[in-house]
Amino acid sequence: MTFLSASQTPPNPDDLLVLLAVARTGRYTLAAESLGLNHTTISRRITALEKVLDGRLLSKTVGGWELTTLGTRAVEAAENVEAAVALLAAPLGATPQLSGVVRLSATDGFSAYIAAPAVANLQRRNPKLRVEIVTVTRRALQQRSGLDIEVVVGEPQVHRTEAFQLGYYMLGMYASRSYLAENGIPQNVAELCAHPLVYFVDSMLQVDDLDAPRRLVPQMRDSITSTNVFVHVEATRAGAGIGFLPCFMADQHNDLVRLLPNDFKEQLPYWMVLRPDSLRQPAVAAVVNALRAQTAAYAHVLMGRSVAQ
Repeated sequence: MTFLSASQTPPNPDDLLVLLAVARTGRYTLAAESLGLNHTTISRRITALEKVLDGRLLSKTVGGWELTTLGTRAVEAAENVEAAVALLAAPLGATPQLSGVVRLSATDGFSAYIAAPAVANLQRRNPKLRVEIVTVTRRALQQRSGLDIEVVVGEPQVHRTEAFQLGYYMLGMYASRSYLAENGIPQNVAELCAHPLVYFVDSMLQVDDLDAPRRLVPQMRDSITSTNVFVHVEATRAGAGIGFLPCFMADQHNDLVRLLPNDFKEQLPYWMVLRPDSLRQPAVAAVVNALRAQTAAYAHVLMGRSVAQ
């Protein structure tokens, strides 16, 4: 694959590495920070590279900068430059180590129980690797500038991405032992509906797959609602009502009891979404593999216990 005729000036390798940083972060400011440069220098380097290659490398989107077709080709060349520099910098005969920053967004529970241990294990072998985890419960973004990996609940409806299913997890109804001692144990769905619900803020819920309580028990009145699932767990433990909780989180606490497991067993999928070029980055590919392995190893826990405790 060639960009230039024999008479054209070849691009500056430093400019290619600047483009690579912008492609990975999606923003000039973040690229400047990662390279120890200022925003103006980043802009100047990109302009110079576009002049040499005679075309636009980046297009502006709502979420930041995205690569054009020419930009994608240039980034492939930049990755080769980066790999060559890393090889020269490594001690002779040393096993190459992963380095750089990988940015991941995922739900609260997945981040804590899957991503954190998977990344920690990977970093023990690759201490120069940095991973930034943003916790959020939302649909997959149409534009994911600045993010290497997204983990979402439900099948993503997005374009120009690599997406695959990671696994499943189960949600169920839980209450604390003290709450049940004071308020009684519901023996059927009708009795359960007389209790208050601990769950997401309905007006702020962005994931259709998480609407099960509104669909299954719409008559339950809200107690404490939150955008954070750890708040759901702790509010349920504190006796605020009956929580509709991920089983892999609730089952960690002996003071919580699962209620009517045959009636409430909502199985939901985790999906991973990546930019098409992300897996060409060794650090991103390694994190992806670590997350897949951790999800598979944790599969039985994600599905929860099958009977009330």
